[in-house]
Amino acid sequence: MLTVFDSVPRSDRIIVALDCDRAEALSLAKQLQGKAKWMKVGMTLYYAEGPNIVEILGLLGYKVFLDLKFHDIPHQVAGAAESAVLAGADMITMHAIGGMQMMEAAQRAVDESGSDAATLAITVLTSMDEEQLHQTGVNRTIPEQVQALATRASDAGLSGVVASPQEAGMLRRLLGPDAYIVTPGVRPAGADRGDQSRVATPKEAFDAGASHIVIGRPITQAEDPVAAFEAIAAQL
Repeated sequence: MLTVFDSVPRSDRIIVALDCDRAEALSLAKQLQGKAKWMKVGMTLYYAEGPNIVEILGLLGYKVFLDLKFHDIPHQVAGAAESAVLAGADMITMHAIGGMQMMEAAQRAVDESGSDAATLAITVLTSMDEEQLHQTGVNRTIPEQVQALATRASDAGLSGVVASPQEAGMLRRLLGPDAYIVTPGVRPAGADRGDQSRVATPKEAFDAGASHIVIGRPITQAEDPVAAFEAIAAQL
């Protein structure tokens, strides 16, 4: 299925995960200027540095995926979503299991702020396998749970979802050509899986229907991050 993202080169839809401290994050960002277009700021970096790190990355020319996975009562998540986009985030996340009212409140807050940031629902974490999902009390299979939560996120008006690349094809068929489908758990062939359970290569993820892929350690912990990024881009 052709998507609205296909006009953008795949290399421009790689999101580099800066799960590190400020000094390392800024060093990586400066090295990758002119190569990567997106940087991900997660809890590790954001809780240490706050909104300022989002602003700095924006000034360096990056789009920022602020991955804080909001999950609280609707009022709190609405406030968090507004604060995130006003800080300059171009993409934000919340847990779909927070429910329809929570997701609708977040989307409403983003809309009212005047931001065009993408709003994404976390479905099932890419570190989880079937056994771990069932231990949380969910009796569906992972694909069933991902599909159910993605449907609710779409009904709430969100821009898309975060899921493993193994669910990307199903989600593209379910959500259509305009949806953001952002896939962590992406590893170049032969790379260490780390703490990820449901993985695919960058090309496999894009071929399946991902709009964006998130790659951290294979780039950020490489001896030469620029060379690592370029090698991945060349495979696309």
